Amino acid sequence: MARIQIIHEDEATGQLAEIYNDLLKSRGKLANVHKIHSLHPDSLVAHMDLYMTLMFKKSPLKRYQRELLGVVTSHNNHCAYCVKHHAEALNFYWKDEEKTRHVATKYHVMDLPRSDELLCQFAEELTRSPGSKKTAHIVDQLKKEGMSDRAVLDATMIIGYFNFVNRIVLGLDVEEEEHTGGYNY
Repeated sequence: MARIQIIHEDEATGQLAEIYNDLLKSRGKLANVHKIHSLHPDSLVAHMDLYMTLMFKKSPLKRYQRELLGVVTSHNNHCAYCVKHHAEALNFYWKDEEKTRHVATKYHVMDLPRSDELLCQFAEELTRSPGSKKTAHIVDQLKKEGMSDRAVLDATMIIGYFNFVNRIVLGLDVEEEEHTGGYNY
């Protein structure tokens, strides 16, 4: 049970009902991480604008790489809710449940492309030790692998975004939905 009041879709009126309807149309489902914003609908709109920009708009990062960053960041924050949601999204692209299930803990021994392994390292290190020399070294390695400054920026923002959302989910005890499938990827 979340630590604050949540207005569910059948209780929503006015602006919140419109936002919920828009999310249902665009995302296919309404997640509890959306509903946790129900007392502050403007924050839900801003949250979703940032999410859609970082995760779906044009970027040098592939869609699966963005989900990979979300899974590794969320795993390092012990946020089971976000790991579950974004591992499902990652598996939509990978279509390999075994690989998806183990990537957050075993990426360093998996047969990932070097750039993906570095992105995982970056997500882990930036989450655990922001500003460390190791983080700077990983950025240098990403660039040596051919990753553009824009790709590094996008990766950094996605990692920051997931750290932000993980804290909302963990701080307010957002519950996992019974069925997480059915979202539009």
